[in-house]
Amino acid sequence: MVRALLRAVLLLIVVVAAAAYLLGWRIAQGPRDNASRPVGTSGASTERAREIGGEVGARTAVAANEARRALTDGQVTAKIKAKMALDDTVKALDVDVDTSGSTVTVTGMVDSAAQRERVLQLARETAGVTTVVDRLRVR
Repeated sequence: MVRALLRAVLLLIVVVAAAAYLLGWRIAQGPRDNASRPVGTSGASTERAREIGGEVGARTAVAANEARRALTDGQVTAKIKAKMALDDTVKALDVDVDTSGSTVTVTGMVDSAAQRERVLQLARETAGVTTVVDRLRVR
């Protein structure tokens, strides 16, 4: 009996504390009259907003072009690396491929002059590549 009474009192204290907290939070926020506030602008000039919007649009276009170029470079690099991995005469792990636009730079170590020529051939015959820079070294 005493336990049930103690639980009831404890529950009542928790409920009263929660209600007081929520009421205090609601009172601190003030009235909720949304109709009296202006909607849209804070008095800023629309011309300035258009200028800022134009600047943001231009920066976004530049960033999108850079991202597109980086993706294209990555695709060319991945194609060349895949060709080297599938070729039994080339050790693809020893060769690094870097793409910048249509220029590909291959660096690393190869076992023979024949491997060097095969790596260069694989890079040259990849779509989108116009120039191959050879920085390969023969062991």
